[in-house]
Amino acid sequence: MSETNLTERAELQAERAATDSRRLFGFWTYIMTDCVLFASLFATYAVLHNSTFGGEPGGKLFDLHGALAETLILLTSSFTCGLAMVAVRRRNRNQTVLWLAITFLLGAAFLTMELTEFNHLIAQGDSWRRSGFLSAFFALVGTHGLHITIGLAWLIAMIVKVVRIGFSRATVRRLMMLSYFWHFLDAVWIFIFTVVYLMGVA
Repeated sequence: MSETNLTERAELQAERAATDSRRLFGFWTYIMTDCVLFASLFATYAVLHNSTFGGEPGGKLFDLHGALAETLILLTSSFTCGLAMVAVRRRNRNQTVLWLAITFLLGAAFLTMELTEFNHLIAQGDSWRRSGFLSAFFALVGTHGLHITIGLAWLIAMIVKVVRIGFSRATVRRLMMLSYFWHFLDAVWIFIFTVVYLMGVA
C-alpha cells in the first residue's frame, strides 16, 4: 500500500473517531438534560406529596407489591440488556437479537403494569386532576413511562438493524448508546421506587 493511501486511510479513521466523539458527546449532553428534567420532577413531587386536597395519601393508593414487581422486571431487563452488549462485543448476531428481544418483552411488561396502575387510579377517581400530589405523581412516573416507550421503539429499530445489517460501526455505537439509555432509565426507576413508593407507604 502506498504512502498516500496510508495517509488517506489514517485521515479517514481520524475523521470517523472525531465524528463518534461528537455523537457520544451529544448523547451524554442529552442524558444530562434528562437528569435535570427528572431532578425537577422529583423536586416538584417532594414539594407536593402532602398536597392531597383531602384525598388519600400515597400509602393508601399505591400497591407496593406491584411496584416491587415492576422494579424486579426492570432490573432484569437491565441485566438482559447487558448480556446483549456482551453478545455485541463477541459479534454474535443471534444472541444479540435474542437478548434485545427479551429486554423488549420485559420493558413492555413493565410498561403494561405501569399503565394498569394508572388506569386503576383514574377509574377510582384519583387522576392527575384530583390534587397537586397526584399531578406530581403522574408527571414523574408518566415521564419515566414515556422514556420507556421511546426505549422500546429504539429496541425494535436496533433489532431490525442487527438482523438486516449486522455489526456495522454505526450500529455498534447506537447499541452502546441504547444500553446506556436503558440503564439510565433503570437507575431513575430505583429513585422513583424509593421516593414515591417506599417512602410513600412508610
